[in-house]
Amino acid sequence: MLGPFTIFAMFLYVLLCSLGIMANGFIVVVLGREWVRCHRLSPCDMILISLGASRFCMLWVGMIHDFYYFLHHLQYSKEPARQYFRIYWDFLNSTTFWFSAWLSVLFCVKIANFTHPIFLWLKWRVKELVPWFLLVSLLISFIVTMLYFVGNNALYQAFFQGTFSGNITYHSFTKNLEIHYFFPLKLITLSIPCSIFLVSIVLLITSLQRHSSKMQHGAHSTQDFSTEVHTRALKSLVSFLVLYAVSFLSLIIDVTLLSGLEGPWYWPWQILIYLSTSVHPFVLILGNSHLGGALRKLLLLPKTFWNDKRMSSPI
Repeated sequence: MLGPFTIFAMFLYVLLCSLGIMANGFIVVVLGREWVRCHRLSPCDMILISLGASRFCMLWVGMIHDFYYFLHHLQYSKEPARQYFRIYWDFLNSTTFWFSAWLSVLFCVKIANFTHPIFLWLKWRVKELVPWFLLVSLLISFIVTMLYFVGNNALYQAFFQGTFSGNITYHSFTKNLEIHYFFPLKLITLSIPCSIFLVSIVLLITSLQRHSSKMQHGAHSTQDFSTEVHTRALKSLVSFLVLYAVSFLSLIIDVTLLSGLEGPWYWPWQILIYLSTSVHPFVLILGNSHLGGALRKLLLLPKTFWNDKRMSSPI
């Protein structure tokens, strides 16, 4: 029998994921139509549509997996469902982190002003590099997924064969594998894109400080505009950083939580894991003029339809 707290947390989880699916789907549809219409996308839109598609699929896979585990957690390790779910989820989670990191890099390259040759080269070649960044992210995610699959397959084979010696049980074998294999693997593979993300924010802050010091000697309209752009980008990235950090820490801590996940805190923990994936798309939509305009048009459709209906109806 489910308690009131579990039902409430489950409702919030479904609501959060549903909103995230709609927001990410909206990004994919709007930019997909733009791609079909113009046959090309800007570097920012390339990353946004890739990130939106990855998150859209990840939320669906995550919801199906979480409900399957919640309803069949006793048989979860006995069936190959763990491997099937984890293959898709690990790949999509890895691509999501990498695409998010490249989005912060793009913001930094487009907005920050540095004279270092490497930075100038990136600013000049960013249009050509973004597709390669995305392809490399897919390749890295595929390799990471295969490494996770090796561990998950070892768990499944160990349970299926049941060959343990001495005092080693399936639970202790799983605990050792989680701590000595999955935890270092997840820490390393997620720390790299997170480090890229943090470096981009630090560079933007440094660039903003340089502009602020220049404005003290003589303010110009171009400098004011540049400062405004820096501030707007930093606000977007800092808000994303909070969600990014919550998702990163929850995924790292989740490795060591083998017991109690089917308890009353199971759904609140899933909310933390998918908080960034579901909330950040709204930040991207509101901060993008093209996506924000499309959203306003969508919200005005019922009003426009009602006004047209009133005007066409006979008096």
